[in-house]
Amino acid sequence: GSEGTLGVITSVTLRLQGIPQAISGGVCPFPSVEAACNAVIMTIQIGVPVARIELLDALQMKACNAYSKLSNPETPALFLEFHGTDAGVAEQAAMFAEIAAECGGGEFLWTTNAERRTELWKARHNAYWAALQLRPGAKGISTDVCVPISRLAECVSQTQADIASAGLIAPIVGHAGDGNFHVLVLLDPEIAAEVDAAEAFVERLNTRALAMDGTCTGEHGIGQGKRSYLTQEMGEGVSVMRQIKHALDPFNIMNPGKVFAFED
Repeated sequence: GSEGTLGVITSVTLRLQGIPQAISGGVCPFPSVEAACNAVIMTIQIGVPVARIELLDALQMKACNAYSKLSNPETPALFLEFHGTDAGVAEQAAMFAEIAAECGGGEFLWTTNAERRTELWKARHNAYWAALQLRPGAKGISTDVCVPISRLAECVSQTQADIASAGLIAPIVGHAGDGNFHVLVLLDPEIAAEVDAAEAFVERLNTRALAMDGTCTGEHGIGQGKRSYLTQEMGEGVSVMRQIKHALDPFNIMNPGKVFAFED
């Protein structure tokens, strides 16, 4: 994200899209994050037209159950949504159920009923607030990376192992359909050792994603914290970005200090 470094939006044109005849949504538990990610990979690779496919790890599901008073299996899970005709969404749900079973997943519960669909997706919708309750009073530091779909299972699994090794509390939520996932690190900013551990983890996470031909951020933007990783990722491309910035904003008034330091 350019994060407002190149200009200010003064007008926006919206294109309206038609409402699908049918929308189905559902949730499916998996024995491991790797199994869930493998189901995502297979779903995307064989071309199932999924509208949304979201990943929650076991810790996040545990938090959501406690926060929203749910009774979902406290295992990794995928939340999915399909758009189309009545027959189309039923066929897509059936195809995914077969994929999930092949990957070791449990029963895929899905529905086209709007109220029931909202209920099934409740855990995903409240994930952030639920995660904060894992450690009341702690601050949540959110970071994200994105990798090619083919490396998603590997990257998420290694990240989970890294979290455990570092002794951090950090649930994972992923926009798994495009290989993007978020980690919310819960820490006490007044404890230097926790801050250091979190910063070291984020560095390893970014390095891991880059080594897997991914990007250091899927949607959070570069900001100030990931400037050095942008340089690792883009190399001399950052020099081109900087020249464009100087040309369009010679007085450095558009969100200065984001993406790269103006004086660099």
